[in-house]
Amino acid sequence: MDDFVCRNLTEWGFGDLIVKFKEKKIYTESLLALGDKEIKDLIPRGRLRKFKKNLKELKLLHSGSTASNPGKRRLAQPGPSQPKRQCNSTVETIAEDSKTMSEVMKIMSSVCDTLELQDETTLNGFLKNKIDDLKTDKRKLIGVFGRSGAGKSSLINAVLGEKSLLPTGRGKACTTVMTKVEANMYDEFEANIEFITKEEWEDELWSYYRHKDDQRNDDVSEKLQALYAEEPANHEKAMEKRHFREIPEFLTSETKVITCHSAAAIPEALKTYTRRSKPGVKQYWPLVKCVTLKLPNNDFLKHVTLVDLPGSGDRNKSRDEMWRGLVESCSTVWIVSDMERAADDKEAWNILNSTTSLMGNGGECERILFIATKSDRAIDNAEQMGKDEACAVILQANEDAKEDILKAFAQEDKLKSNFSEFQVFTVSSDEFFTEKHLSKNDTEIPKLQQFLQNLNDHHSKTCNYVTGAYGILSLMLGAGRAGMSGKRAEVYTALEGKLRDQLDTVRKAIEEACTAFKTCLSEGVTTSEKSCERIVDDFLNKNRDNSSFHRSLKSIVKNGGACKPPEKNPELNLNGKLCEHMFESIDEQFKKTFPNNAKHGPFDDVIADLSLDTKSLTEKYQDVQLQLTFLTTEEEKLKAKVISIIREEKKTIYACLAKAIMESMKECYEAAARCKGTGSLQKMKNGIIMHVCSSKTHMFRDTKDVMMGKLNELKERILKTLEEELRKSMELSLRTDDDSIPDVIKEYERVKLYHHNLSRSVLATFEFK
Repeated sequence: MDDFVCRNLTEWGFGDLIVKFKEKKIYTESLLALGDKEIKDLIPRGRLRKFKKNLKELKLLHSGSTASNPGKRRLAQPGPSQPKRQCNSTVETIAEDSKTMSEVMKIMSSVCDTLELQDETTLNGFLKNKIDDLKTDKRKLIGVFGRSGAGKSSLINAVLGEKSLLPTGRGKACTTVMTKVEANMYDEFEANIEFITKEEWEDELWSYYRHKDDQRNDDVSEKLQALYAEEPANHEKAMEKRHFREIPEFLTSETKVITCHSAAAIPEALKTYTRRSKPGVKQYWPLVKCVTLKLPNNDFLKHVTLVDLPGSGDRNKSRDEMWRGLVESCSTVWIVSDMERAADDKEAWNILNSTTSLMGNGGECERILFIATKSDRAIDNAEQMGKDEACAVILQANEDAKEDILKAFAQEDKLKSNFSEFQVFTVSSDEFFTEKHLSKNDTEIPKLQQFLQNLNDHHSKTCNYVTGAYGILSLMLGAGRAGMSGKRAEVYTALEGKLRDQLDTVRKAIEEACTAFKTCLSEGVTTSEKSCERIVDDFLNKNRDNSSFHRSLKSIVKNGGACKPPEKNPELNLNGKLCEHMFESIDEQFKKTFPNNAKHGPFDDVIADLSLDTKSLTEKYQDVQLQLTFLTTEEEKLKAKVISIIREEKKTIYACLAKAIMESMKECYEAAARCKGTGSLQKMKNGIIMHVCSSKTHMFRDTKDVMMGKLNELKERILKTLEEELRKSMELSLRTDDDSIPDVIKEYERVKLYHHNLSRSVLATFEFK
């Protein structure tokens, strides 16, 4: 099966059927020629309609492209995440968009400066805030996971076109340090180093010295060897200021900034902050929480941040919280494994499985990219082959590896149910730079670069900015045109009625979703009440070695029900175990209501469909066209804002179950933490079991009420945001005349032309809606 079929199935949400299509030998031509009978054999009944719709659109697109070039078949090949526009990622388009954005930003900056010189009025302040809001830009986050030695650093270097940016092949990277890579607005390379707090380090030291004889403190012992020439006698000595003279930022909780003139200089500048070295060399990585590298003039990172993440959280609280926050915010995840072990790489699949809930229902991950690195090492005797022969052998090995990885994914039911967009790439970072056996395209690095370009979506961001600017200037121009109060009043009345109707529609849709959640949660409560005692008993006693579990349980109760054991061991989370049936009861409904891998869910659909019907009013009331133009642009911006609020709040809603259980168990944990002396392990166990038995009748029902409360809060926030902001825009555009607003006719005409040209380019380059 070729990439064309694989990519389209993934984009349509049928990635789980790739193996089946491969077995049936469905290639490009046979996909386009599929008939109803063949489709029924391939596609489950409940998904037939969606598949047929996508296939029909693909056939129309294909027939259009071949008709425009008779004699030469041309298929759209925009890369792994095919956008609806074909040419938005070309160098020429990016350059043109950048020029347009720069020009319009200059215009709006000048307008804002002029407003600053005017008297402060309600409309004046409103306009300045609106201009400032145009600059808001949320970056897309890509999380990069993979074990040490898998080739993550080489991959990132190649994709960004900076061969020496991240250190490769020498020394051992510190897995606790998270590394972000993003664009810099200044013309220099910069590294921002964020430390844990000195209080956190002191707590870690205090615990180490108190339990110094415990062998499981080896990780802290390694940190002490790295940071101190000789191990201090106690934690007070270890905290003396003289140890931190070279990093005063650590003591003052500030970010340390290191600037370099080239990418090649960064690894040396950061080696003591991110790499483990031989004993005797002072290293600061034990105190580092995150390093952010900022690169100048890199189009791949304008609106995207790459973050190299450990495979699991950290024992340090602030590092763990940052790790969880980053994982929740990843729109895409790259799982990196070397070619030789990719399909059987247990660590890679464990990372995916252990973070599924955090990335899926608890986050915003839309797609998983599995990247097998070092593909050029697929042959041992490459030197004895010609370039063409070596290339053919490597490419065949790549296809075999992709097939194996897709089969492995097909067996992961939990992953399949959460992520339908699963793509596989086989890359060679070395060959990308040397082209010894493979062309650059054969290394598949360009496909990942195209993926980044598509994710940046420079064109859409330019369109959004210019459209917003056009609306603001329309309002400013219309504000000084008095004498139409009667027509404005008519329009306002019509809009007010439409707003009430639309808000009622939104309210009804959200309440229907809430009712569905209530039913699911009630089932979860019943199951949880019946099984909670068994769950707690299994957690505390099943396959537990009391001698080693004692300290783990002590850590669990001291940390509110969860603890991260030493590296590579799974998290021990009693709260998560207690509410696992609650999660199971809502997971499917949650995915339907708050999907990550689809354009819309029930909430988003009703928001996207919301309209004050300003277009029809513009045809009827030509004299109020400028104000209605502003309201049209504001309506679209507001809908995008509300959908963003939903995406963010759904993380809090999903996480509230475990937090509610933790709150219910708080008293019990605190009592267990006070247990000391002989028999303290059994006392802790007994106390936890007794608490669960006595509180189960209300604990899970209270947890259900917490989630329902959060859903209701989201409903009220959505309705309030829509009503308040739309009404305010209506008031200021249709019930306000302000003679102090400067004349912006020249600026308006210039931005109107930019807006017109962008609108035409969108219509010309969109393949289909």
